[in-house]
Parts: sequence; C-alpha cells; structure tokens
Amino acid sequence: MAQWESLQQLHSSYSQQLHELYDRDGLPMDVRHYLAAWIEKQEWERAAQDLDFAMVLYQVLLENLDNQYSRFVQEELFLMQHNIRRYKQNFQRYQESPCMLAGMILWFLGKEKEILQTARLDEQVCLKTRRLGAVRSTDLTDQLGRQMAGLRNEVQCLEHTLICLEEQQDEFDFKYKTLQMEGESTEPGRLPLTLLNKLNECRKTLLAALIRLLDSCGLLQGVLVQGELADWQRRQQRACIGAQDDVCLDQLDKWFTGLARCLVQVLKFLKKLEELMGKLSYDQDPFKQQKPLQVRAETLLRDLLKSSFVVETQPSMPQGKGPLVLRTNVQFSVKARLLVKFPELNHSMKVTVSMDRSRRFNVLGTSSKALTMAESQDGGLVADFRHLISLSVTEELHVISFKTNFELPDAEASSLPVVIISNSSQQQSAWVAVLWFNMLSESPKDVLFFANPPMAPWPVLAEMLSWQFLSSTGRGLESNQLDMIAHKLFDKQDNYDTCQISWARFSKENTANANFTFWVWFDGILTMVKACLEEMWKDGFILGFVSKERVKRLLKKKLRGTFLLRFSESIKDGGVTFSWVDYTPDNEPDVKSVQPFTRTDLAQIPFHEIIKNFQLMEADNVPENPLLYLYPNIPKDQAFGKYYTDKCGEESPYVKYIRTKLVFVSKDYSNKVKKVYDNKHDDDGEKTILHLLRRWRNRRQRCRRRWSVRPLNTSRSGVWTENSSHFSLCMLFMALFCVQCQTLPPRFPLVLQRLVSVHIRKLAGYVQKCGRNVRRVRTEGSVRICMRI
Repeated sequence: MAQWESLQQLHSSYSQQLHELYDRDGLPMDVRHYLAAWIEKQEWERAAQDLDFAMVLYQVLLENLDNQYSRFVQEELFLMQHNIRRYKQNFQRYQESPCMLAGMILWFLGKEKEILQTARLDEQVCLKTRRLGAVRSTDLTDQLGRQMAGLRNEVQCLEHTLICLEEQQDEFDFKYKTLQMEGESTEPGRLPLTLLNKLNECRKTLLAALIRLLDSCGLLQGVLVQGELADWQRRQQRACIGAQDDVCLDQLDKWFTGLARCLVQVLKFLKKLEELMGKLSYDQDPFKQQKPLQVRAETLLRDLLKSSFVVETQPSMPQGKGPLVLRTNVQFSVKARLLVKFPELNHSMKVTVSMDRSRRFNVLGTSSKALTMAESQDGGLVADFRHLISLSVTEELHVISFKTNFELPDAEASSLPVVIISNSSQQQSAWVAVLWFNMLSESPKDVLFFANPPMAPWPVLAEMLSWQFLSSTGRGLESNQLDMIAHKLFDKQDNYDTCQISWARFSKENTANANFTFWVWFDGILTMVKACLEEMWKDGFILGFVSKERVKRLLKKKLRGTFLLRFSESIKDGGVTFSWVDYTPDNEPDVKSVQPFTRTDLAQIPFHEIIKNFQLMEADNVPENPLLYLYPNIPKDQAFGKYYTDKCGEESPYVKYIRTKLVFVSKDYSNKVKKVYDNKHDDDGEKTILHLLRRWRNRRQRCRRRWSVRPLNTSRSGVWTENSSHFSLCMLFMALFCVQCQTLPPRFPLVLQRLVSVHIRKLAGYVQKCGRNVRRVRTEGSVRICMRI
C-alpha cells in the first residue's frame, strides 16, 4: 500500500499529527494528496545533492501542477483552481535552488514515515498487549480450571479410598472376632497382626492424601482470595470512577463454590475417620493425628466464607452523579453477595447493614435481609438493599458494613468508602473526593485517607479523566486533548509522565486567571457535553480541549471558512465555541472566534442548529455564515447534516402559526473601527478625543437626540458642554463609544483608558440590554444618563 494511502487510514490521533505536519510552510497538503503517486516514486535524496536532477524534477512538478489545474478547470472546481495556481507561484521561488525544494520534500516524506512507523509500532504493542492479556487471562482461567478439576478428582479418589478402607476395617473386625470365637489358630496371633499392618498402611495412605488435598486447597484459596478476588475488587474500584473494567462475579462464584465444596467434603472425610477410629483404634494409630487436620480444614473454610462475602454493587443514589456519593434523607441502594453458592443456604443466612457502628451513624430502612437467589439474575446468593437512607452529615469518608450470622459471627463485608452530603450542591466536590480516593488509595477501608492525601501522577490522572468522558458519553479523551489539559495544569514540559499534582491544586485552588478550580471547570464541560453535545462528541466532531494558540496553528493554512469546535477555558460551568479562519485582502489568515455558548444557550438552540444558522453581519449589514468546513476539511452539512431537524409546515403540529427561527448573530466591528482610527495620524490623545466627539455630536444632531448629564448627588440639573466640562463629557462619550465598538482607540492615553474602562464595565450591560426603547439608563457610578428620542 502506498505511503499516503496508509497515512489516511491512521487513527485520528495520528491523523492529527499529520495535519500539524502539513500546517507548516513548505509542501501544501493538497499538492501532496493530488500528486501522491508521483512524489513517492521520485528519488528526492539524489535530487537534494544533484542540481541537474533536481531541476528536472522541479520542471516535472510544475507540469504536474498545470495538469492538475486543467482537471479542476474541467470539473469546475473554482476554489481548487485558485489554490493550485497559488501553490505553483509559491514553488517558483525555488527556480534558482531546486535542491532546496527536493530536500524539503524529502524532509516531509521522512516525517510521514516516522508518523507511520510510530502508529504501526503502537498498534503492534497494543495488539500484543491485548493478546498477552487475553492469553494470560485464558491461561490463568485454564490453570485454575485444571486445579479445580484436579481437586475434584482427588476428592473422588479419597472418597473411593475411604470406602475401601471401611470395607477393609469391617473385614479385619469380622475375621478378628471369628478367631476370638474359635479360640485357636494354626499360627496364633499371626493373622490378626497381618491384617492390622495392612489396615494401618491404608490409614496412613488415606491420611497422607488428605494432607495433600488440604495443601492444594490452601494454595488454590490463596490464588483466589489474594489474587483473583483482590484483582476484582481493584477493578470494581476503578469501575466506580469510570473505567470500563469487567466486574462480573460469575467465574469467581464458580471457583469459590467449587473450592468450598471440596473443603466441606474434606470435613466429612475427617468426621468419617473419627467414626472409624471409634470402632477400631490401636497403639500408634495414624488417625489419632487427624485433629490438627480438622482445625486446618475448618480454618480454610471459615476464611474462604469470610472472603467470599463481598459488596457486588457499591452504594449509589438513583439520580446521583456517581456511586459512593450519598445524600442525607435520600434513598440509596447497595447489594451484598456470597460467592459460595450452596442451595441449602438459600434464605438461611441473614445479613444486616450498618454504617460506621463505632461512630454511631444510623441507616434507616430495611437493615436486615436474607441471602436469596431470587433477587439475582445469575442465581447468586445476594441481599439487595434498595431503600436505605443515611442520616449522617459530614464531609468525611464512611464505610457501610454487612454482617451475616451463619455460624460465622464475624463474617463481614464492607463497601468502598462513601461520602455523605446534605445538599445537592455538594455533589460535585463529593464526587471528586471519590475519584481521588479510588484512583490512589491502596486500602479500601482507609477512611482517614484525606488527612494526608497523596499526589497523583499525571499518567494515572490522565487515565481517570479520560474515564469520565468514556463512562458518560462513550468516547474518552485522545492524547492531544490530554496534552492540552496537562499543559493547563503543569505549563509546558518536555515529559508530562513525571509530573504530579496535589489534591488541593486539583480541586481546591483556583486556576490561573480564573475564580474556579480545575475540577469545577472540567466537570462543567463534562456535564455540558453529556447534556447537550453527546452525539457530536461521540462522532469526534468536537476537538474540545485545544488551546487558543494551537487553534491558530491548526487553522492558518486551511481554506477560508474552516472552523473547529473547542471548549472555553474561561467559563465555570462549561462553554463551547467555534473558531474559523478568514483571509484579509493581503491574503493573511485571520482566525476569529465567537463568544462561547453555555448550557443555557444550548438548551434553547441545539449546537448543530447554531452552527447551521450562525450569521455574521459583514459590511453593509449583509448577514453571512462564515462556517463552511469542519476541521480539517469536512463540508459543514456533510458533518452535521444528520443532526438537522428542520421540518416543513405540513409536518408541524402548529401549521396555523408563522414559522420562526431563533438564531445567533454576531456583528463584525473590525472594519468600522479600523476606518475611524486609520484616518488619524495625530499622536495627541486629546485631539483624537475631540475628533471623535465632533463625529458623535454631528451624528446626535442628525438623529435629533439630546443628552443631559448631571451628578446623582445634586438636585439641580445642568447640561455639560464641551466648554464647561470637556473632560467629563469626553469620558462619557468614550465609554459609550467603546461599548458600541468593543475596543479602545489605539492612540488613547493609558491613564484615560483605565478611566474609560471603569465606565465601560458600568455602562455595557445597560446599554446593550435596554437599547433604544428605554428612556432612562442608570449607572452604578456617579452620573445619571437620560436619553430622549
């Protein structure tokens, strides 16, 4: 497969690297695309050193561009005609140095190979990792399956051996009693001693087999409890904070049940040995040593039952942000399960639930239930508590405990630590505490974790942040998006893998140039995406986490009207905006952005409808939609067409009403302001103010408006004129002018800029809100403005 073809099939993260590569000056991506076959066949390395050969390739390149231009003429692709003609003009500067052009193309091809090799290597590593993980999982499952089968075979063999031993003992007892009844023997004492030695050897063999069986059970129990069950508990902990880990208990249920059956059978064997020993015992009887085996088997079974009592579903509220965050006086549910599934235990084990008994916190609701198979879809022994209510109010961590009284009074299972809140406004901070604990804690019962919370390494934190989007929307964060977040947290670093962040900085301290924390900002975006942008996010149309500087780098080489969607960094509760590229008359790229849209805006109009109907008021008040291509080059309607919901009048249930459409319109003031200032060459600030003042007064007279300004603390009205209060009137005018134009004059003195800025902040909201229909506008400052129309 050709190199360019392979590059186009890469994952989006590597495609992003390719787009960034061709955002550089040099070889345009259009030329690389349309001349891909020819470019890859040429010997650019030789051309970079051979001037004559480089000149030949240079001429052929221009000819190919001419041919491509002719094709676009025939196909009536006006835009591509313009681009190809511009590319050819740019290449003509290499006419005197074709070797430099060859070297540049060689460099681009080398970078392409690096991206391709990196992608293939990562793909191979991921594939091998998945295969290795699958092989390990399969191997471990097969190994445990073989061990369980071996235990069952040993139990069956022991059962058969025990039957044979019982028959042999009965035979010995019969013959011994027969000899006693006859009272004589040809060889007195020889036959009973021979039978006794044979019986003794069989007892020793059976006892040794029991010891080996208990050793195997102990080893297997260690693997299940300390290995498989511990891994499941860690997977469950990760799943609580968004990881897509498998938390199914069916396989563990089979293993624990199988091992428990073996141990129960061993106890039956030992009880049978005790019966046989009661019928016949003698000096140095090996069965007299079976007491320690009894204690060992009971200990193994008791430990197994304790370990098998787990919390299958962690505490959660029906409408909560996530599990492990509970609100006072709000119902929550939690499910406990016994992995040892004996049918005879159905309804025979009672489970009680409590919260931090030593701290005297109460849980209302049904606090005692029986383990039953009826409440489980897979037939497991579970106790599902669905209507519990917590009464505690605290910001600390709490543990919910479950206790059973099935001949094991201390058999107990505990949930992961939960956070109790008293108001829904605390849910955001409670959820981040749950995330931090389950991300970093090595002890599931450490309720004092936040007394000294550890720092989070960036790789672990990045994975957790990606899980939040993956669990909420079905699509996680890509590497370039995580890089932007890392840059926001740690500034520019060569390697973020070594960076760490503290709990306080992540969730308590405000970020730079903002009055909210990083977590509040991130969670606000996540909530907005889940509520308003989920489908667009899943389809990969929202670049999202990208800095303003990178937006300019990505768009400056793109076609006019190319836009991308990014999240705002300055809105607390989440905002999304779009930036697009336009070109000045000098063919310089001009990247523009619209004011971010919040959840409130998106609740009124879906974001795809905003993109579809967005209008920009250009010169002469002509509306135009500047959004044409979604980055990198997808036509807007092709990308978002499936989201459009326009219906004709006949399809509407309200045919009798005139159809209306709510759209967002922005006004471009850049040209207007430029005209005002470009005509001024005087650096004197006062002359600039007077010039603008005269323009305003002329306009006022044409509109027949009269302005009067007076202090609020005086009852006498007095009109301020240019002669009587020149400075105050100019300050007022400049404030109003800057509110309208949304900028300050370039030659306006710095001191006056600061004073005017104060008026702008006070006047902006009122002027924009009230407009022409209000006769009086009050400011919070020291002046009152009266407008008569």
